[in-house]
Amino acid sequence: MTKSVLLVGVGGQGTILASKLLTTGLMEAGYDVKMSEIHGMSQRGGSVSSQVRYGDKVYSPVIEKGGADILVSFEKMETLRWLEFLKSGGKIVSNDFRIDSVPVLTGQFKYQEKEIDEELKKLGATVIDAATKAEELGNAKVMNVILLGCLVKAMNLDDIDWEKIISDNVKPKFVELNKKAFELGKTLSM
Repeated sequence: MTKSVLLVGVGGQGTILASKLLTTGLMEAGYDVKMSEIHGMSQRGGSVSSQVRYGDKVYSPVIEKGGADILVSFEKMETLRWLEFLKSGGKIVSNDFRIDSVPVLTGQFKYQEKEIDEELKKLGATVIDAATKAEELGNAKVMNVILLGCLVKAMNLDDIDWEKIISDNVKPKFVELNKKAFELGKTLSM
């Protein structure tokens, strides 16, 4: 059976690195894996998405609307923006993190934080303050790996050697920090 994981965020949050670590781990575990990335205006704070599909045999990297088993969002408004891709009964992991878009920064739109928080609660999303947890570890940039740890636990993918995947794919001076972030994320899961 093919599983579909949708990772979404804003440029600069490490969404693509998290999806690449996930893809590498799944391939090393023997799954057929297909990954698709959409960077959009990612270098300017725009939306980023990565679709990862894995199973015995996967024919397409594309997740159709209503097809994702799990939606992992690195920014909470992005959770709602991509919600139509989640299948009925699918899981949501959302970072409790806000990034104001250009229309919000220029005053064209108001960030509806209270409404977003209420909707996430209503949807039964697992909301994680990965930014604060990352800062407690000493580097805000590892919130992506915290969310990856949460995803791995939620999808029951613990049997993969994630420490090796992190060691092989992260700059040496950040390996230990990322391993700690990953393990912390697993404790925050659903």
